[in-house]
Amino acid sequence: MEQVTDHLLAAARKVIAVHINYPSRAAQRGRTPEQPSYFLKPSSSLSLSGSPVERPAGCELLGYEGEIALVIGTPARRVGIEDAWGHVEWVTASNDLGVYDLRYADKGSNLRSKGGDGFTPVGPELIPAADVDPSQLRIRTWHNGELVQDDTTEDLLFPFARLIADLSQLLTLEAGDIILTGTPAGASVAQPGDVVEVEVSAGSLSSGRLTTKVTEGTTAFADFGARPMTDDTQREEAYGSREAAGLPSFSAPVTALSPELKKKLESVATATLSSQLRKRGLNNVSIDGLQATRPERRVVGLARTLRYVPNREDLFTTHGGGFNAQKRAIDSVNEGEILVMEARGEKGTGTVGDILALRAQMRGAAAIITDGGVRDYSAVAGLDMPTYFANPHPAVLGRRHIPWDTDITIACGGATVQPGDIIVADSDGILVIPPAIAGELVDECIEQEKEETFIFEMVKQGNSVDGLYPMNAEWHGRYQEWSALERREGVQDD
Repeated sequence: MEQVTDHLLAAARKVIAVHINYPSRAAQRGRTPEQPSYFLKPSSSLSLSGSPVERPAGCELLGYEGEIALVIGTPARRVGIEDAWGHVEWVTASNDLGVYDLRYADKGSNLRSKGGDGFTPVGPELIPAADVDPSQLRIRTWHNGELVQDDTTEDLLFPFARLIADLSQLLTLEAGDIILTGTPAGASVAQPGDVVEVEVSAGSLSSGRLTTKVTEGTTAFADFGARPMTDDTQREEAYGSREAAGLPSFSAPVTALSPELKKKLESVATATLSSQLRKRGLNNVSIDGLQATRPERRVVGLARTLRYVPNREDLFTTHGGGFNAQKRAIDSVNEGEILVMEARGEKGTGTVGDILALRAQMRGAAAIITDGGVRDYSAVAGLDMPTYFANPHPAVLGRRHIPWDTDITIACGGATVQPGDIIVADSDGILVIPPAIAGELVDECIEQEKEETFIFEMVKQGNSVDGLYPMNAEWHGRYQEWSALERREGVQDD
């Protein structure tokens, strides 16, 4: 084996990194890509094992990601998967470092956030690619001596040969080019004074431990460029979870909708539910002013919530892009849940389109409700899942909205909705039912509809509605007799 040297780093004309490639990382991020995606890091970000890396002054979130690096030996252009691995000469360890504080300014390019000097240490030893099976490599990362990442390449989303073949379709991979192949779950944040080590191994072959010590930068960013800025979303992404970042967990909706309760709620009319809610003094529990893509459908489910705030350009750069609150809400909605969006009744832009609506349907969502607009209306209307919305509109989200937060109390169509509220929606309207009263409420609805069935039959027989609707004492007594007879006949039928 050989060592990584300054000469090898100088030969690298390109450094290409893969976004997500390990199933464990995909599960942690809550999204699994169908195709590989990439970004470039400048060759000036390369450094040797033992070199320090500076966390820029004013930055909080220097993230580390242990990765397997491939070094191209012979140029590759339009190669097939079966021939691709033959173009790799070396395998070694790498650390894909980056500051999440500058992601907002990159628009997805990762240039500022991941392109800093020393942000791509590699080495220390080179493993000959011809001596290893690319599906049998192991990657491990230690943070201050604690093992935090440990995974293999056995079940990658995109095997290495596929990455090389895919990239070579559009660009020539040149000798010395380096490909970073993704990181498994466990990547996190390093502080000044911390030491991060990464090792790649294949049986008895090893890259040795790539060692990087973090130092604190002292030169502040000038005001003529992007300045560091972060929020809880970036902290969660950098640390891997809200808990790891020391942030409070989102309150998960309480499961208050048993199959039996759901069946009862599906059996009674929305008008009856509304009537019983009014009897309890709940007059402001209807989501008003919306239309439905599937008006013939009736849906019952637990609410998940998403709040949009009015667009402000500086805030949209930090909250609007990437895996924002809108995408997180769509990608975490569960079977039978209803995603309710607060859009302030703003009709001048879309709040959901065909791709995200399809994703919600694929996750089993019962419906989407928004008091804003819908883009790609024909495609959304063609889905089996109903969507309730204010109007179609072709404009994108960022024209009027910033996706801000999920699983909080919101306002939609004039009603307050909390995570875990029970939503009942059909062609008559949309109701929000507090889960604490749902069981008692629906039982009284069933009784009310039995009474109305009796009244209907009596009117059909020619009786006057005077004293019958509503029932006086005499008619109520006759109803009790009729109800008892219905129960006896029901038992006999069983």
